[in-house]
Amino acid sequence: MNHFIAFKTIVRKEIYRFLRIWPQTLLPPAITTALYFLIFGKLMGERIGAVNGASYMDYIVPGIILMSVISHAYSNVVSSFYSTKFQRNIEELLVAPVPNGVILAGYICGGVARGLLVGAVVALISQIFTDIAVNNAMIALTSALLTATVFALAGFINATLAESFDDISLIPNFVLTPLSYLGGVFYSVDMLPAIWQKISLGNPILYMINSFRYGLIGITDVDVPVAFAMMGGFIVLLTLVSLILLHKGIGIKN
Repeated sequence: MNHFIAFKTIVRKEIYRFLRIWPQTLLPPAITTALYFLIFGKLMGERIGAVNGASYMDYIVPGIILMSVISHAYSNVVSSFYSTKFQRNIEELLVAPVPNGVILAGYICGGVARGLLVGAVVALISQIFTDIAVNNAMIALTSALLTATVFALAGFINATLAESFDDISLIPNFVLTPLSYLGGVFYSVDMLPAIWQKISLGNPILYMINSFRYGLIGITDVDVPVAFAMMGGFIVLLTLVSLILLHKGIGIKN
């Protein structure tokens, strides 16, 4: 019961943190995605035409939603946990009788909550520009949840190893953003030359976006069970790495 109270406290703190500053956490992605839909979907989409049987607007909506989930699940955990380290509040948490798994679960749930909430806001905005009939809600929700969990864990690892505020911006700027844009958000892999199709298959975000796209509009460039298996594998691996870092105090007890 005490462990559950600790878990609930961390989750509540994390959710309150990003809701308290909602003009910074929820409003910017709403404006940015509205511009995506307007520029890419409306203005350019009419010239591009259909992609794999769907209008261009409908095709890019799932990718833009999941891209928001990825970036905000990651940024919530990396900024929050690093701030805890920087302000030395982490010491109070580590000396408390709270297992490392509970600490990790609390921060990850906070990141997942923000990622899914931003994704829901973006999905609502998309309804202004198009009306999508959901193909399989369970697949879409599961894909979004697994994706948010993967990147919340990645954000936790980044925050643990980071030694300065500059270190927590390197991965989003130089890894996440390029992989997201090259993950099939705005195009189908089938549109690429053969060599680039093979290279794209090495991008894990491609599988996440396509599984989510299948859940929404029934179109995918990859095998959905393979995508789920890959996300599950990443969650297990990143969870183990995170727990090892917490147990050894790497980047925390220095």
